Amino acid sequence: MEDQALLQELLALREEVLQGAEAYLQAWGKPGPELHNLAHYLTLRQKDLRDLQVELAWRGLSSLGRCESRVLPNLDAIIAALGAKVGLPFPAPTKEVFFAGDRALARNAETLLGPTPPHRQGRIMVTLPTEAAEDPKLLAHLLNQGMDLARINLAHDGPEIWAKMLENLHWAEGFTGKRCRVQMDLSGPKVRTGRVISPPERKKVLKGDRILLAARIPQPEALAPFQVEVEPQAVLAHLGLGAQVWIDDAKVAARVVEVLPQGAVVEVEAVKPGGKRLKEGRGLNFPDTDLPLAPLTDKDLRDLAFAVRYAHLVGYSFVQRPEDVTLLLTTLDRLEAPRELGVVLKVETRLAVRNLPHLLAAIVGRRPVGVMIARGDLAAEIGWLRLSEMQEELLWLCEAAHVPVIWATQVLESLVKEGVPTRAELSDAALAARAECVMVNKGPHVLEAVALLDQVLARMQAHQHKKTARLRALYSWRPTP
Repeated sequence: MEDQALLQELLALREEVLQGAEAYLQAWGKPGPELHNLAHYLTLRQKDLRDLQVELAWRGLSSLGRCESRVLPNLDAIIAALGAKVGLPFPAPTKEVFFAGDRALARNAETLLGPTPPHRQGRIMVTLPTEAAEDPKLLAHLLNQGMDLARINLAHDGPEIWAKMLENLHWAEGFTGKRCRVQMDLSGPKVRTGRVISPPERKKVLKGDRILLAARIPQPEALAPFQVEVEPQAVLAHLGLGAQVWIDDAKVAARVVEVLPQGAVVEVEAVKPGGKRLKEGRGLNFPDTDLPLAPLTDKDLRDLAFAVRYAHLVGYSFVQRPEDVTLLLTTLDRLEAPRELGVVLKVETRLAVRNLPHLLAAIVGRRPVGVMIARGDLAAEIGWLRLSEMQEELLWLCEAAHVPVIWATQVLESLVKEGVPTRAELSDAALAARAECVMVNKGPHVLEAVALLDQVLARMQAHQHKKTARLRALYSWRPTP
């Protein structure tokens, strides 16, 4: 392609981005400038840019592959450089304008998550175990190993335990001289298994077995060898023939084969060799069924009254629609929550992924906001294969919105639980350095995990920022003296 033709293609692309972004901004109610770059990015990424990237690369021009935080400035810089080459001047962005998006993301991350330690840019969040209510020294050790934020899961324990955790955390802050923000996660309308009945001769389900999902297990009628009560029972009314049902974090994959007045019969399509025992209190996911569940349960409303008094951030579980965001904001206002109280949108469902731009549009500019990529529930919703690329796409989208990301679920899990990490987990932890915060779950070896993650994040920031390699000098292959 000739330079002149390439320049015209870039100018046409720029105009298309501006016009397409206007449709998003109109749909979002003409928000402030905070969301303009996100609208530009969404429009840009609807096009296949691979051939254009090749044409830019061999000319040594700045790539569009790293434009998430600055779509128009990046386009303008490329157009200005090519225009100068062909004699058609175009105003180039200043350095200040070019990196404004990066600074906005850094500011938003500090507002929501607090400052970073001197030696690394990413923060570390740790889910507190119940023992944190009894042992203040555990919290002091976590702070010294690198914990920057503490997460309290409001699905477990209760106000007395949470208050004791906070008391011990304040003591640990004073003892260590380190500050720590607190995120409290709402339980949300999690669908779980209730009472389970298995045939006396066999406790584990195998491929081909049938399971009755019911509001209450019918007695003495047996409609399937295995029977499971579902909580909340309202979800059963939305299951149709052929709908997928994943049990216990997708350890059992099944499909609806019969819809009955009592509930639904599912047939197991995939389970590990030797089968899997069904247990009470395990998660249920419905990947291809949109469940119109109330985003704030009665328990959430009670817990919010506690969280607004003591938390710096509230984790919004199973948020899916813009009206869910509006409901939470209205509730926080009614509870007179401090304006600086941040909200973390936990992306856990297929619908939340699809609606994420609209979820952000409903809150950006109203409260500090971040996104948690809850990879466990998300994998159960969209599948492991799709998760591998989706976690990348969510990082890009949030960077375009200048919204900080918390990378969560199973980070260094083998180390946390067993004391030894796997090679795959170390690679995963290195990738997590592109997020503004990384969450580690509770476990017997959580101190070792936090210490290792602290080192991994510090090392990786010298090599990589988001999608951009920093080209730090390499010392592994120096000439032999």
